[in-house]
Amino acid sequence: MKSDIEIARSIELKKIKEVARENNIPLSMIENYGRYIAKVSTASIDEEKVKQSNLILVTAITPTKAGIGKTTVSIGLALGLNKIGKRAIVALREPSLGPCFGMKGGAAGGGYAQVLPMEKINLHFTGDFHAITSAHNMISALLDNYLYQNHDNGFGLKEVLWKRVLDVNDRSLRYIVTGLGPKTNGITQESGFDITPASEIMAILCLAQDEEDLRRRIENILLGITLDNKPFTVKDLGVAGAITVLLREATHPNLVQTTEHTAAFIHGGPFANIAHGCNSILATKLAMTFGDYAITEAGFGADLGAEKFYDIKCRKSGLQPKLSVIVATAQGLKMHGGVALDKIKEPNLEGLKQGLANLDKHIRNLKSFGQTVVVAFNQFANDTEEELNCVREHCEKELNVGFALNNAFAEGGEGAVELAKLVVDTIENNPSKPLTYAYEDEDKIEEKISKVACNLYGASMITYSSTARKKLKQLEGSSLRKFPICIAKTQYSFSTDPKIYGAVDNFEFHVQDIVINQGAEMLVVIAGEIMRMPGLPKEPQALHIDIVNGEIEGLS
Repeated sequence: MKSDIEIARSIELKKIKEVARENNIPLSMIENYGRYIAKVSTASIDEEKVKQSNLILVTAITPTKAGIGKTTVSIGLALGLNKIGKRAIVALREPSLGPCFGMKGGAAGGGYAQVLPMEKINLHFTGDFHAITSAHNMISALLDNYLYQNHDNGFGLKEVLWKRVLDVNDRSLRYIVTGLGPKTNGITQESGFDITPASEIMAILCLAQDEEDLRRRIENILLGITLDNKPFTVKDLGVAGAITVLLREATHPNLVQTTEHTAAFIHGGPFANIAHGCNSILATKLAMTFGDYAITEAGFGADLGAEKFYDIKCRKSGLQPKLSVIVATAQGLKMHGGVALDKIKEPNLEGLKQGLANLDKHIRNLKSFGQTVVVAFNQFANDTEEELNCVREHCEKELNVGFALNNAFAEGGEGAVELAKLVVDTIENNPSKPLTYAYEDEDKIEEKISKVACNLYGASMITYSSTARKKLKQLEGSSLRKFPICIAKTQYSFSTDPKIYGAVDNFEFHVQDIVINQGAEMLVVIAGEIMRMPGLPKEPQALHIDIVNGEIEGLS
């Protein structure tokens, strides 16, 4: 089979205006970024059509280094639905350069289930990530200048809460010192970098309902605490207007096409292990405006992505998914069943059976939100019929949930017809109930953490560092305690230990810190050893990315 990039190049793309026209998107509402990409004005969102559309969430079992293929399934489902005569549009996140040049090599789907033009989507695309990076660091520069210019007047911050961001995995920038050298270089202080997907600006872009809401949220960003214990915000800095200007173009979602020329909206890119893991509300609503079925995904496993999709994105937007699809693979299940990474391509029915406990736990969690669940088995070439039937039987007979094979990677929309038919039938006959959230807004912060960590992850004990305890005390009696929580932890385990696979229970859940995202209106709970600036692996994907005979190689 051809590589992802070879398949992408083999597709003769339609001009983006034609894609828009075929999906009833008014041409007056689009702005071309070349022949095959366009920005779509958020003014074209129709809330009545949003209410009528069928929203489908695609999530997954706990990811492993074997890969799960959630994006491929999301795109494949859209292809399959269109193949059976339904108007379906997929809404996805934008890839980050960090993982693209680090571990993954790209995040635009795979095989014959991709969004195109793949190279541009994986690289600079329409500049949204750069706009977010620039807006975030512009605030940093303006804050530093304000402190420098007003230092002699007695103004200062006893605590600076705003760091810098960069869309590159660079562990050396996690902790830095700025302002070294002569006095004219500014005030010497400790700082650091997060990766751009962890930026509060990224979260704000993805959660804002419109430009006015965007500006309001930017104004509310908490930058630090003054010497007299008062909060200091972007509004106090007086630059919310300037930052909104920098983000204006970036707020409009991006329209592209799939390998079978169906429409796709790509917008925003927070990671689910360190942020809330969902594409923008605006992009999702555009997909729902122009599609009878709108498919979106939430990052990593259901314990992270799906929980945040329900508890943050849906809570804030009022969106209600009609169905949740959970993706599983034989290789992933075998790893959760204790099979070594170098053995997962070999038949191992017993290991697979042991790994089903991970799938079971995720399904129980999804059902606790009132969701109807179906399982999409993402097929790999080395999967055996025996393994496939084992998972099908387990789902249909023991769990009483729908099951469908997905082979969109190799066959495009045709390979997702079984899944598409199952999705349509389930939505028509047994749609999800109204969402039941994991916690209530009025719950204490510790209660919110406990309800997620204990009820969904399986923790038996929650401990807090002195820093986290200090933050909890600071938030007591504050209106900020009503914000939803966004837990940052490893994606490889229900626990905070990335080496513990399966369906682990009865573990200690340690909270290191609580980051106040006042503009995004959520509290980021840092658990375990998770870093908001990832490092690069020993052999980064960048070693395999190059231009050969005028063509880009190494992206997927």
